[in-house]
Amino acid sequence: MSSHSKFATWVFRGAGIYGVLLIGPMYFMEPVLVAQGQPLSHPEHFYGFVGITLSFQLMFLAMSRDIVRHRSLIPVCIVEKVLFPAAVWPLFLAGRTPGIVAAFATIDVLLALLFAISWVRTRPAP
Repeated sequence: MSSHSKFATWVFRGAGIYGVLLIGPMYFMEPVLVAQGQPLSHPEHFYGFVGITLSFQLMFLAMSRDIVRHRSLIPVCIVEKVLFPAAVWPLFLAGRTPGIVAAFATIDVLLALLFAISWVRTRPAP
């Protein structure tokens, strides 16, 4: 394994572990949100977001096992990491979401950048 694919392997493994640890517990957050006066008006949106996001984290982990083979999926992963901040930042600037959410969205931008670097570094040799 080249140093370029090792870098990408660790990026995707790290992103997957971080994501599972961050997103997995959200399945159990509804009682906490309700206790804070934030009942879910559309629980299907909340649980749908959690489920889809968690599935991507599992995909990152699977990709990390053979990143060169799964290189063609990296642009899709970049899009996944950019879509959340693209929604959150305008909401934050409009005062419609808290700063902590914007902070976590910023982490996704950094991961998107690392994914892009991984994509470039794992391109096939000419």
